[in-house]
Amino acid sequence: MKLGTTKWQRNLFIATFVLPTFLFFCLFMVYPVIQAMYYSLFDWSGSSDHKTFIGLDNFKEMIHDPIVWNAMGNDYFLVVGKIIGIMILATFFAIALTRFRFKLSNFFRSIFFIPNVISVVVIGVLWNFIYNPQIGFLNSFLSLFTKDKVDITWLGFTSHTIWMLLPPAIWAGIGFYMILLIAAIQSIPESYYEASGLEGAGQWTQFRYITLPLIWEQMKVSILNIMMTTLNGSFVIVMIMTNGGPDNSTQVMGSYLYQMAFTQYHFGYGAAIGVLILIVSLITTIILQRLMRQETIEIS
Repeated sequence: MKLGTTKWQRNLFIATFVLPTFLFFCLFMVYPVIQAMYYSLFDWSGSSDHKTFIGLDNFKEMIHDPIVWNAMGNDYFLVVGKIIGIMILATFFAIALTRFRFKLSNFFRSIFFIPNVISVVVIGVLWNFIYNPQIGFLNSFLSLFTKDKVDITWLGFTSHTIWMLLPPAIWAGIGFYMILLIAAIQSIPESYYEASGLEGAGQWTQFRYITLPLIWEQMKVSILNIMMTTLNGSFVIVMIMTNGGPDNSTQVMGSYLYQMAFTQYHFGYGAAIGVLILIVSLITTIILQRLMRQETIEIS
């Protein structure tokens, strides 16, 4: 009897901490997803009481909507670009600030982390000024190397404007993932590097055969996180910097959802795009996990 009472008290104690979190998760995650699936089956403006049930017609319309496919392509372009850019730079700086032992390493860690404490809105406005064709830093800098003043409208061409969104997105994410990798590298025993050094291994060999395998789990988590935050959050910087233009060339699924639901009042169609974002995110996560599946190496 006493054992059963103790077990019940233990379960109650655990439930006290788990239940509030679970309720918040259901309220702010599960319920909106179910609601979006429900609204995606209707033709609804989002502001009237009248909703017309149309079944899967919104999804059929998406198949023939070229902007949806362009937006999905832009999302994956940003995913690939951010993963490559952030992981290469974050890993390089993490190695430099741990293995090379700079005297000002703590100072540089703080500097690199600053973009992560700045609002995405502020970052978008800042880079808008950098790209500004008249007073922007980029054109002014390039003008130092030319006879005539450079006057390029960096955010005004359908062919390359999506590329201009990569630098601010990468810059904003380096610091956070660098800190994660620094923590992983610092957990590796120094004796591993000392032993390999005695065998004649250089910095590159140590990175390839010691550092990289032992921080792979943290790198995998970072890649998955970059993918999910990009597919679900790129619309903020797109809305601030380009508003999906010019000519919808920089639309991502999130910004197109916002445009359809809250600008054109095609709320049912916007909800269908939201369901598509969920499906694409889940499929991409599964594919990435399979591609990055590797035997975990534990530090003994």
